[in-house]
Amino acid sequence: MGDISRQAHWENVYTTKREDEVSWFQQSPTPSLDLIMQAEPTLSSAIIDIGGGASRLVDNLLERGFEDITVLDLSAAALAADKVRLGIRAERVNWIVADVTSWQPARAYEIWHDRAAFHFLTDASDRAAYIARLERGLKIGGHAIIATFAPDGPEKCSGLPVARYDSAGLARTLGAAFKLIHTQRHEHATPWGARQAFQFSIFRRES
Repeated sequence: MGDISRQAHWENVYTTKREDEVSWFQQSPTPSLDLIMQAEPTLSSAIIDIGGGASRLVDNLLERGFEDITVLDLSAAALAADKVRLGIRAERVNWIVADVTSWQPARAYEIWHDRAAFHFLTDASDRAAYIARLERGLKIGGHAIIATFAPDGPEKCSGLPVARYDSAGLARTLGAAFKLIHTQRHEHATPWGARQAFQFSIFRRES
């Protein structure tokens, strides 16, 4: 799926559905927060949330006092919803409307967080483009937290096919520059009570 059609899909999702009408909605992004804290960031650590959508992660990071937060998403509508929800606090966040596979990182971050963006990249060329951005956008010694559907998770999300991973398969896909340091399973409950199996893994960039 190219940049334009991918962007059109997500703009349609975020302009036609409330945030609690999508399967990935979380009132509290506890697994992500726990793993970010496990990476031992300082309040000045640069953190980027890839595919942040209308996630509440940014709210929680602001409440904890983090000072250098960036949220990237394909959908301008999703980020606009974030800004409305945050009000004046939105001025403390860097907002980027972009497709991560074609984005050109202007800086490197200490923490790269991605809950359920990478698994939509079913083409090898898109995955390679993502990993190239990850290598440019994450400092050596920094941590990438990547959550995807687990092997027994859904085969589709939002009408799109996904690639499912266990932690070992994800490590192989990312390559030798990224060392798996922790993984955990998470059973996500959708707003309508369905269960979805995720894996959350932390990688440290080694080289």
